[in-house]
Amino acid sequence: MKERQDGIAASSIIASAIERSRLLEGLTMSDRASVLAASSKRCLKANSVPIHQGDKAETLFLICNGRARHFYITPQGKKILLFWLTEGQIFGGSALLSTPAEYLVGTEILRDSCLLIWPRRAIRSLAARIPRLLDNALSVATDYLTWYLAAHTSLVSHSAEQRLAHVLVTFANGFGRKTSDGICVDLTNEQLANAANVTPFTASRILSSWQRIGAVAKTRGQLMLLSPQQLFAINS
Repeated sequence: MKERQDGIAASSIIASAIERSRLLEGLTMSDRASVLAASSKRCLKANSVPIHQGDKAETLFLICNGRARHFYITPQGKKILLFWLTEGQIFGGSALLSTPAEYLVGTEILRDSCLLIWPRRAIRSLAARIPRLLDNALSVATDYLTWYLAAHTSLVSHSAEQRLAHVLVTFANGFGRKTSDGICVDLTNEQLANAANVTPFTASRILSSWQRIGAVAKTRGQLMLLSPQQLFAINS
């Protein structure tokens, strides 16, 4: 009985992610069924890395349950944290390109996750037959470009405090969990500092000042955004 209930719950989670997925938005029921039929399911543990920077782009992934994150390794070996990914989002979009390519960034799993995956040949065949599928993938790519443009503009135009506020507000809106006290974000000081391009010392100093005014509360591996309005004012 419990196994049946777990199976129903898992199916419900997958169905919810599919409904929210930009990749499948606007497809007819028939086309959506064809796309899903060509996929396979894969479950990955936290801290696994399904895509390494420089790998051949042979697979497209859709997150049904869990969380992931893009990262980049510099020639000097420094790991730069990039875009966070949650349910319904895709990664490995280079697999859709007509010319064989390599993944520009790596992708790591942050929580135990359930994914749908498509081999390059299968997803390209579907995109050729269902133009809306490629349109949706281009729309997702535009979202990434918009995010990176905002991040770069913040880097060259804003103070360290503004950059930190921008990153925290963005993550809270995209991946935070609403509680009775505020919005909880699974993010360490070091991760936040990396994303905002400030030193961990600077991030800790600014977060301490925000904690004193009641804007945030810090716990191990988490930040609680207590007063979004105060950070919106800093970020503006």
